[in-house]
Order: sequence, then C-alpha cells, then structure tokens
Amino acid sequence: MKPELLLVEPMMPEIENFLDTAYIVHRYDGSVLPANVASRIRGVATGGGTGVPATLMKALTNLEIIAINGVGTDAVDLKEAARRGIAVTTTLNVLTDDVADLAMALMLAGMRDLVPGDQFVRNHQWGVGQLPLAHKVTGQKLGIVGMGQVGQAIAKRARGFDMPVSYYSRRDLTLPDIPFVPELRALAEQSDILVISASGGAQSRHLINRDIMEALGPSGLLVNVSRGSVVDEQALVELLTQGKLGKAALDVFESEPTVPKALLTMKNVVLQPHRASATVETRLQMGQLVVDNLKAHFAGTPLLTPVQ
Repeated sequence: MKPELLLVEPMMPEIENFLDTAYIVHRYDGSVLPANVASRIRGVATGGGTGVPATLMKALTNLEIIAINGVGTDAVDLKEAARRGIAVTTTLNVLTDDVADLAMALMLAGMRDLVPGDQFVRNHQWGVGQLPLAHKVTGQKLGIVGMGQVGQAIAKRARGFDMPVSYYSRRDLTLPDIPFVPELRALAEQSDILVISASGGAQSRHLINRDIMEALGPSGLLVNVSRGSVVDEQALVELLTQGKLGKAALDVFESEPTVPKALLTMKNVVLQPHRASATVETRLQMGQLVVDNLKAHFAGTPLLTPVQ
C-alpha cells in the first residue's frame, strides 16, 4: 500500500507527477479533512509561507514528516513537531542564488527608478515630459540584516557593484572583508541600502521597526526578501508617506497576499508577489528535494535536509 500524503500547496506539474506515482496524494483545499482521511496521512508537502496550520497538524494524528518546499519554517510549529517525533525538512541551499538575484534586482529597480521609467515609456511621456534623476547603485553602502547563505550571496553580488558591505546578525561570523555591526540601528544609520535576509518567526517580528527605518533615512532604500513579518508594515507606510524613509522594494508582506493600499500608489516603492525563488530551474530543484526527502523518510534512510 502506498503511503498517503497531503499536498498543501501546488507544486510544479513534473513534481506532482512524481508524488502521484509514489503516493496516494490528497490535495488540501483548506476545508476540514474527514477523520478517516486525516488519520491515514503520514506525510505533508507544503510551502514555507503556508506551512501546516495548527488545527491541521493536530488533526493529522499519524503524521510522520513535513517536507517544506522552501527554507522558511516559521509557519510550522517545530516544538510540537519535535514533541510528536515528526520529521521536518526544507529545501535548503537550493533557492539561495535566486533570492540573492532578486535582492539585487530590487536594489537596481529601486535606486534606478526602473518601474517609473517603464511606465513613463508606456504612457507615451518620453519626449513630452521628463523623469527626475535616479540614484546610482555602484558604490552605495549596503547593510545586510541576516547573514546566512542568502545574505552572503547578496554580499558576493554587491562586490561586483563596488558596494561597501556591512552586516548585522545574531552573532559575528568573522567574515573576511565584511564588517559585523553589533547594533542594528548603527548599521541602518551608516547604510544607503538596507537589505533584509533574516529568518522569519516570533524572534524577528518587527525587527525592522520605526526607529531602524528612520535611521536609514529619507535617502535610504529598504529591500525585503525574507518575511513580511520582519518589518513593521504600518510604520513603513507612514515613514514612506512622510518622506522619512526614501524608498522600499518589497517581495514579502505581513498579511500576504494582502498589500497595504497606500503602497500600491507610491512611486517610490517596488512591489513583487513573494516570488524570489520563482524560476523554473529553482522550483524544479526545490520540488525534487521535497521528493527526495519524502523518499528517504519512507525508505528509512537519512533525510537530505532535515531541520536541526
């Protein structure tokens, strides 16, 4: 008998085909699962943003593994999983390059006003009006909040733009040629661009608060490719409106897919729909790692990327 699996978020068709071949797959639509189905579910495949809601996790009484198609674990109760002996895996090391690439793209879009420029041309204003001058990216002082694999990949790319890089993290990683700044406000004060690549969760909620954004200042650009919860979104909107924060380029939001209405009309904001890892190549790699972790679990072999 094939193990029964709950697919919480859709995946690439090729990956879903693998799952359908190896398992009895139930596709979750948000409704309450019948008890006789819930009790048979042994594995869950889900996304980092959705995770496994507490009520669903409680209902899956025989759950053995949660395979996350992403690196975020803040939407899964890891303590409860550990208590119940439920394995949790992520797609670690697969999406680093894409997230770092998008961070650089958001920096360029924000500093060089690529979105207003695009609209300027589309609205037939070229030759009629004139756009204000943008700001260069090369040589700008970059502050990185969270210096894990993504943060380090961003720093690597920033060197190609001759950007002095400093970082704030939970600890000093003693990275060569990248200074550690132990105070987040001090990092914001000395930075022209502040990029957030910190993990989400309760420990980092509103880490980027009003004080930090005011320290970045009216000429600063805030870029977020981590989790929306890391930024105090209400304060962000207020400071952008008041001109106390220069610009923002955001891939993530506090209550996705809801975005504050004020941000939708701001010309000093670049918005993306949480798609840092949304490339064909990376999504296939991520999905394959989900498949491989599930396969390892049910074969009784070591997991490839377990959450420690």
